[in-house]
Amino acid sequence: MFESVRALIAEHGELQNELADPALHADPARAKKANRRYAELSRIVAAHQAWLQAGDDLEAARELAKEDDAFAEEVPALEAALAEAQERLRRLLIPRDPDDGRDVIMEIKGGEGGAESALFAADLLRMYIQYAQSKGWKTELLERDESDLGGYKNVQVAIKSNATDPSQGVWAHLKYEGGVHRVQRVPVTETQGRIHTSTTGVLVFPEVDEPEEVDINQNDLKIDVYRSSGPGGQSVNTTDSAVRITHLPTGIVVSMQNEKSQLQNREAAMRVLRARLLARQQEELAAAASDARKSQIRSMDRSERIRTYNFPENRIADHRTGYKAYNLDQVMDGALEPVIESAIRADEEARLADLGDQA
Repeated sequence: MFESVRALIAEHGELQNELADPALHADPARAKKANRRYAELSRIVAAHQAWLQAGDDLEAARELAKEDDAFAEEVPALEAALAEAQERLRRLLIPRDPDDGRDVIMEIKGGEGGAESALFAADLLRMYIQYAQSKGWKTELLERDESDLGGYKNVQVAIKSNATDPSQGVWAHLKYEGGVHRVQRVPVTETQGRIHTSTTGVLVFPEVDEPEEVDINQNDLKIDVYRSSGPGGQSVNTTDSAVRITHLPTGIVVSMQNEKSQLQNREAAMRVLRARLLARQQEELAAAASDARKSQIRSMDRSERIRTYNFPENRIADHRTGYKAYNLDQVMDGALEPVIESAIRADEEARLADLGDQA
């Protein structure tokens, strides 16, 4: 596997020269892509240098140990350091999801459980917003359809990062969140104190960096405007500010009424539509390719039950990775990193196993 490092080091040098060229930065999309790739390769170059250095240190200690027993005592620690450096480099060489550096659009939808499911959708939204804040990410509420008790039948939020390193990107962390989230607790509407089980669905889409990435023919769009309903005040509800866009070839429908301006709602709807079309294109390509890049953890099946939140036991369990902890109260306050790390780790293990099978 390490033979490929030479080509990556060469690419890193080429990108360094390219980024020094002012002409590149005249094209923000190209510059952003180059910066992401450079940051990714910089980690590999640094890890490769650390691996070489660890090997040199071990070799030197072994040579010196032939004449001085004091150096022999250092050998076990240096062997462990070399193994650690080798494992780090090996993991960095796993083919990375090219979308890892992208921002995301997340949709949280009420499922089985009625009012309780909608309330849990609001809890999940708060959890993800708190987690985003802990990472230094920005969130933007795009659309919401509130329930009578203050939950959400459906809510959409954009989550953005300024990170150039793809491994620190929003998609790199939140792509594993898509699926069915199951909650077990006593609903606020329950008078007998019985525990109910409800479900809430989460969809996560990588956001399109530039509109040109996804080709949308305006003739393929059916755009309807109508008067918004629900929360928002009279200034929202007295004008035809809500927008519904239907992409005729795919049947994808996006509705927005969160903003008072029809133009703002239309722009938000187009952002969501582009993200959904990009995800659809990628899934079609993956399904058609015999060697499709497919995460073993981020399933294409959006009906998969991925996680259980058990409030009476203060327990959270991820059914894909086997992760389990009894700190649900902290997780709901945004301490989601260990749960996500378990998914990242399991995904890496699956990819490594695939590479081993191909060797």
